[in-house]
Amino acid sequence: MSHDEYPTDRPAVVTCGLPYANGDLHIGHLRGYIGADAFARALETLGQQVAYVCGSDMHGTPVAVNAEEEGVDPEEFALRWHEQYEETFPKFNVEFDNYGHTHDETNTELTKEIVRTLDEEGYVYEKEIKVAYDPEADQYLPDRYVVGTCPYCGEKARGDECDEGCQRHLEPGEVEDPTSAITGNSAEYRDRTHKFFRVSEFADYLTAFLDDLEGTSNARNQPRQWIEDGLQDWCITRDMDWGIDYPDNGDDDEADDLVLYVWVDAPIEYIASTKQYTERVGADEYDWEEVWREDGEIVHVIGRDIIQHHTIFWPAMLEGAGYNAPRGIAATGFITINGKGLSTSRNRAIWAREYLEEGFHPDLLRYYLTTTGGLQQDVDFSWDAFQEKVNGELVGTVGNFWYRSLLFAYRNYEGTPDEDVSEEVREKIEGAIGDVREAVNDYDLRGIGLAAVRLAQFGNEYIQRNEPWKLVDDEPEEAARVIRDCVQIAKAVGVLIEPIAPDKAEALWAQLGEDGSVHDAHLQDALESPPETFDEPGEPFEKIEDDRVEELNEKLAARIEEAASDQESEAETETDDEGAGESESEPMTDTDDLEPLLEDRISFEEFQQLDVRVGRIEDAEGIEGADDLARLEVDIGFETRQVVAGIKRLHDLDELPGTKCVLLANMEPAELFGVESNGMILAAGEEADLLTTHGDADVGEKVR
Repeated sequence: MSHDEYPTDRPAVVTCGLPYANGDLHIGHLRGYIGADAFARALETLGQQVAYVCGSDMHGTPVAVNAEEEGVDPEEFALRWHEQYEETFPKFNVEFDNYGHTHDETNTELTKEIVRTLDEEGYVYEKEIKVAYDPEADQYLPDRYVVGTCPYCGEKARGDECDEGCQRHLEPGEVEDPTSAITGNSAEYRDRTHKFFRVSEFADYLTAFLDDLEGTSNARNQPRQWIEDGLQDWCITRDMDWGIDYPDNGDDDEADDLVLYVWVDAPIEYIASTKQYTERVGADEYDWEEVWREDGEIVHVIGRDIIQHHTIFWPAMLEGAGYNAPRGIAATGFITINGKGLSTSRNRAIWAREYLEEGFHPDLLRYYLTTTGGLQQDVDFSWDAFQEKVNGELVGTVGNFWYRSLLFAYRNYEGTPDEDVSEEVREKIEGAIGDVREAVNDYDLRGIGLAAVRLAQFGNEYIQRNEPWKLVDDEPEEAARVIRDCVQIAKAVGVLIEPIAPDKAEALWAQLGEDGSVHDAHLQDALESPPETFDEPGEPFEKIEDDRVEELNEKLAARIEEAASDQESEAETETDDEGAGESESEPMTDTDDLEPLLEDRISFEEFQQLDVRVGRIEDAEGIEGADDLARLEVDIGFETRQVVAGIKRLHDLDELPGTKCVLLANMEPAELFGVESNGMILAAGEEADLLTTHGDADVGEKVR
């Protein structure tokens, strides 16, 4: 691992969190796989040697539970989904260099080898713990075979994670009031010997690892709290039949009945899949050991819900077994649908197969998911927003420029005019190339995609400003020069947008009559001269009509309503006394002097209407004539806002610049003492204690 600017002279591997082989893919899943694919492609345009690998997660209780419900063997069940994923990903132009699965021989043997090494190095020990047991089913209950109450936040939790509350990883025996997911009866805890990985011994290493880690700020900062709270060792075995057997060391009879916890073998698939790629192409072309054993560049693109596994458990395993650590970890935000949480049980989702069946091009979704907000921000999907973005940016900006400039060139010159590119246009293209380089090194997918769109926007302004159709007759040389510039811009936009919209970029490449494939092009090829002749172009993007969106909205609403109706029918047999109990703990502060809590509650949907952002105060000065008011300039990432705040006598204004704050960004503008305030700084108490963030959240991050 290095911190040299990309591209480096070392091979890189890009991975994405493994999909559980137990259900259909939806756009929430696709955001990560498309994002990782786009980042890998972008690295390649820089000239970085890179492999993009992944695989299906075949093990774990979700697969075992669902297979049992269907009455089929877990391997048969998981392989069916694995094969479906293999077919689905290419349909979204997600092209893995290798896509394996965790149950294959490569991953099985590599997992056992790594666990043996950890054991031999003294990082594994035995411990007797309480494990939930179902007397009626006469079996121990690992992970999702157990449901109960989280001991940390009191929310409903499953056996390995508080998925509805604080999202903490839970060890066997921690869930309170355990219930068997098999029979629905109360479970009991029994003593059982299991294997534990000494994660706690890696606290200092992990702190240093996070200090060096690149990627998104949530992946760098969220784990620090877990380290500060004190790392707990992880139980790495489970009482199951489905999984990779704990490696036999010859003298441990009890381990023969255990399989490895799914979060042991799942990330090792990253290594196994890379190894399989090398075995297929040869070490001379790509050497997996140089990446994982030496000093290659490892980048993980993951969901926000598995940050702990990838920034604590996984790097500790790698360090203990003598493997290279990740250089960057980029954690995506969640997907919402029409402003509400994506819910597969309520059918509030846009399914991968559904999107394809509706006949939309995959690059449209790729563009939406990668350029709507930053990588780590939550992204809301609605058919209306999808239409607006496609019609406005792809059809109206990129497509419009491509078509009008190339059509004019074809009709008047049958291709590229024999002129030199102007200095203005060359500098503009070089600037766009620089923007892409910077965005790649910042793990900024949105920046990668928008660099191409902004260049196309400049192209539209350039052609409109110069009006070559008026120059053809009176100033033919000037007309040819303008169109020569436009064809160069069109080619550059195609090269730059390839990571985001690879199929459309390839179509443009072919349209220009370029040799080879745009997928093999590097950024500097954007400045190479296009072919002298090319055929008549077609329009690259189609407008999405209003009636089409109306139809899609009606379909989605009908599905959600049907699912809700089914759930209401199932809930009629439930009682109302199953809610959370009241806390009996003592209050942490004296509440006598606090304002009373408001009786009226707001819904989650109402809360989501608040756009609260992390900001940084750039300038602060008092407002003349106002005793309490100060004028602040606050950077919120997208722009700098002027805000009026009543903190003039409570803070030293000269010390505020550079201070992080929290700003309500969608507050209606107001004028105070003749100064417009465009937002509200949040503060607590009579002393106006400015709210800020514990870690290094990026300016512009949304507060949730």
